[in-house]
Amino acid sequence: MWVSRRRPPSNEGGGVSVELAEMHDEALEGALRRATRYLDQLDPELPRRTRAELIARSILVVFDSYYTRSREIPSAYQRLFETRNWPETFKLSLERLTIYSRYLNAVIPLIHERWPRSIPDERGFWVEIEAAYLDYIHGRYEADLAFAFLRTTRRVVRQGEWAPVAYHAGRQADGPDFEHGNDVTSTFPASGAVSAGAMAHVLTLPGFNASFRDLHADAALLADRVNAELEQREAIVDSPCALEFIDAGFFRNRGAYLAGRIWYKRREGTGEHEEPRDQIGSHQREFLPVVIALLNDKNGIYPDALITQSDEIHRIFSSALANFHVTQYAYHQLARFLHELMPKRPLGMHYSTIGFNHVGKVAVMREMLGEHNRTQEPLDFAVGSRGTVAIGFSMPSSRYVLKVIRDTPAEGYKWDAFDGPEAVLQKYGLVHDMDRAGSMLDNVMYSNVRLERSWFAPELLQEFAQAAPGSVKILHRYVLFKHLIVQMKLVPLPVFLENADAEAGKRAIEELGICIQNNAAANIFNKDLDARNYGVSRIGKIYLFDYDAVEPLSGVKVRTNVGRFDGEEDIPDWFFETGTIFLSEEMLVGLRIDDPVLRRYFREANAELMSIDYWEGMQRAHSKGFVPKVRSYLPERSLSKQLARAKD
Repeated sequence: MWVSRRRPPSNEGGGVSVELAEMHDEALEGALRRATRYLDQLDPELPRRTRAELIARSILVVFDSYYTRSREIPSAYQRLFETRNWPETFKLSLERLTIYSRYLNAVIPLIHERWPRSIPDERGFWVEIEAAYLDYIHGRYEADLAFAFLRTTRRVVRQGEWAPVAYHAGRQADGPDFEHGNDVTSTFPASGAVSAGAMAHVLTLPGFNASFRDLHADAALLADRVNAELEQREAIVDSPCALEFIDAGFFRNRGAYLAGRIWYKRREGTGEHEEPRDQIGSHQREFLPVVIALLNDKNGIYPDALITQSDEIHRIFSSALANFHVTQYAYHQLARFLHELMPKRPLGMHYSTIGFNHVGKVAVMREMLGEHNRTQEPLDFAVGSRGTVAIGFSMPSSRYVLKVIRDTPAEGYKWDAFDGPEAVLQKYGLVHDMDRAGSMLDNVMYSNVRLERSWFAPELLQEFAQAAPGSVKILHRYVLFKHLIVQMKLVPLPVFLENADAEAGKRAIEELGICIQNNAAANIFNKDLDARNYGVSRIGKIYLFDYDAVEPLSGVKVRTNVGRFDGEEDIPDWFFETGTIFLSEEMLVGLRIDDPVLRRYFREANAELMSIDYWEGMQRAHSKGFVPKVRSYLPERSLSKQLARAKD
């Protein structure tokens, strides 16, 4: 099924993101005017503290404008969902991705312009700027995000190190307590079973300004499905706060999602279950994670799917998909709640899922520091084959893999030309800024970051010195990275297949086909189809994680040798063409799957991927502005057929 990106002839909500963009430009210009007024007051004769305060205020007014605008975007996105204005959602998502950089890039030239004549060229002056800034943001919820904005400004202006520190910069007991207050959930009672009334309350939590298709019937069906799930768990639900749901909508593409959990106890004598447990006094409670997927058509808003398995929820809330727009400001509580629903996913990645990538960067670095402090494991080469373009390294039990781009490719590099580390980093950056269709890992990208030298295995340090001296500087106490890429750790596909049983191996082959198809849907083609560039996550999903060979599918020349007979001596015409040539029938040669049974199964399970018609059809679709629909949950979770039966 094809979905058009083109604007329909008319739409009642057409002006929402256009108006927001215009307001954004006005807000940015206003913030810059206010910042300029502060900077115009700078005078070398003023006391140092006064000059530091003026600079701090100039940066803060720009941040405040950014933060205000960024918090308006989720509500605007909800209005687009309510009015079914799908084309404008693409523009709004792009606005969300770029707004931080736009404000940051606007304030830095102002600082640069006044730096030579008004600011002493010494590092200590930034300490005074930070001290003033910290006084201004003290007690604010978004203080850590505000401080990250200041630190990024400092790094770019001064070309210094990226230092992942808390906003309080050593004032450990002097900031807001994120563990209490700022509750992001609403609770509803249940006695014996979840009622349709309780589910109706859940469905209306976002406060939609649009009608439901049939609220009471849909709520009743959801209650039936939820109670059936609870019955399978031998659950007893009886509490004034049994249902706990985030009191906001999660919006992405054409859908909206509600996320929560249902607390229960097991009947006596029942066994353990895989879902998380919570110890409260002498009683143990468990919860059923619940995500409800909502759609909106001409008949109104309705629930399309119910997902109650943590691993399947993980797929929906993956940062390999576009960021969610959440109409709830308390991002720390949101990330923590999502982490409790999906504990297999690192906490830092949950921040990225809801669009707080810069807070996520700090969280990821803190997690890695915590991992090292707990385990004292060294950073060493990552499991799997050594990369020819990137050096991958990790701690054995860490949930992350780190990467450095080599100055020049290692032996075994497959392509004629290497455009340098900056070109590779640009590809990683482009992947980070796009909707990865659920099948390409997100990248947490750092600049000028340092780590303790004692963390690293000697052989890894030697590899840095020999292969990446332009990107890594090894100092007496620290290792300084000009660029550092961090990804969620996967098991390389060949390693997974070596240790998998027959059923798991076949499932991985099916997932590999889905991964390649999803990337094609995003107009992404990986010309290095080697299975070593793909990995298996903790929930069994396969992702592409190496991007140095990624390019637009629309520019690939799809050719075939099908129809040529054995022994034919003429050289095919495509042999003389330039650019990327792809012969779909030879996919298995590139994938390098050693097991003959799995190679045969790939042909059976992914036959269309090996046909020229599939790839040419994809290219035609992209050329016309259409893209295939990519679903983030399994078709069997859909409630549509059950809703139809309930109405008959």
